[in-house]
Amino acid sequence: MNFALYRELLSVRPIRRLLLVGMIARIPHSAAGVLLTLHIVLTLGQGYAAAGAAAAVMTIGIAVGAPWRGRRVDTVGLRRALIPSVIGEAVIWSIVPHVSFEMLLPLVFVGGLLTLPIFSVVRQSLGVLATGEQRRTAFALDAISTELVFMIGPAVGALVATAGFSVLGLTIIGIATSVSGLFLMWFNPPTRSAESGLPSDAASAAAFEAGQQEAAEAAVVAAAPAHLQEAAAEFAPLAAAERRRQPRSGLRDKVQHNFAWFSAAVAAVFAVAAGAGMVLSGSDVGIVAALETGGREAEIGLVFLFWCGASVVGGLIYGAMHRPISPILLLLGMSALTVPMAFAQDTWTLSLLSLLPGLLCAPVLSAASEKVAELVDERRRGEAMGWYGSALTGGVALGAPLAGIFIDNVGPSAGFVAVGMGGVLLCLLGLGLQRRRRQRLAAAGRHGTVDPGVR
Repeated sequence: MNFALYRELLSVRPIRRLLLVGMIARIPHSAAGVLLTLHIVLTLGQGYAAAGAAAAVMTIGIAVGAPWRGRRVDTVGLRRALIPSVIGEAVIWSIVPHVSFEMLLPLVFVGGLLTLPIFSVVRQSLGVLATGEQRRTAFALDAISTELVFMIGPAVGALVATAGFSVLGLTIIGIATSVSGLFLMWFNPPTRSAESGLPSDAASAAAFEAGQQEAAEAAVVAAAPAHLQEAAAEFAPLAAAERRRQPRSGLRDKVQHNFAWFSAAVAAVFAVAAGAGMVLSGSDVGIVAALETGGREAEIGLVFLFWCGASVVGGLIYGAMHRPISPILLLLGMSALTVPMAFAQDTWTLSLLSLLPGLLCAPVLSAASEKVAELVDERRRGEAMGWYGSALTGGVALGAPLAGIFIDNVGPSAGFVAVGMGGVLLCLLGLGLQRRRRQRLAAAGRHGTVDPGVR
């Protein structure tokens, strides 16, 4: 381990400023989940299953909107891509606290659809500003700053809701998030190497851009002997006319082109993100339910302090490591260690039991983000990070109601068991599929049916 990597990285002003802006912009979002849950339970008089359903609807909206906003960042730039979020956050969250539960559901879906994409934007920009092994440290710092935010936001949200000011709190969240979006537009961190003055880190970027086939042909012609260049020049108009006469690609070809970056390895990372979201959101709801059931709502911040503090320590250790760890192994450990939280008897035992899964929280998220940045070219990385965020929030959409159902029917402890065992089963299934795929590729390789480049 080399903890000096943090000092070297933070000495880079754009990275330091990006992490600080991202941390401040995330504070309203970190309070929104707890505040919305307690608003539905305490102010609207609904159960935790209903609160989990609202959280699921909101995160489904986030999952649907994230790839679209990521692609907009790739195509039109950060500032124009953030305009819908800046307007939507202020309007939607000013209306949500004043309506019934039935009206709240479609509103929180739209609010999720237009959520400020701060998480994906920060990760995308870090993937540009930090290269090579620096990315592990950069993404670890991002995960650590997120945990610091979640030490503050949920505790403040719980205090505001239990004091009877959930309506005011939700309104402030919308306005504060909108202001954060305006500040991010002013800062305008780079999302492409060309914007930061750095060289692109992937030579295959040309494969994703329209017209690159012609550029490649021109490069081949330029390297050819003079008589072949003359022949190519003579037949170039005929080739261009032939291309114009060819029918346009169908929908299937267009989809394949748009998702050329999507591979089995990327899909595995998205599955890990979904599993992490499920375990974290389910644990979040379980912590709130365990303390609210015992009349200890004011102590929610203490548990989050231990849980997120452990994540900060784990992130610091992982970011200083020279070798990466598979995200699926990290998720397996975090899921298994979530189950013992069901045996907590009071606030202090719940806090202590949250330390072990907390240690692996930041490493899971930073390892998965690093893997996406490694696998996907930066010209499509905004969209990929959007889908990564969709997978994460899709897991959140599953984890919150899953925990809520078990909490309402069995008790708060059952929520931890449900999401913990769900994460373990997902990881075991993923590891089994990975092993089977390696065996199949090895067998195909022995028979000479696999291109060595694929292996």
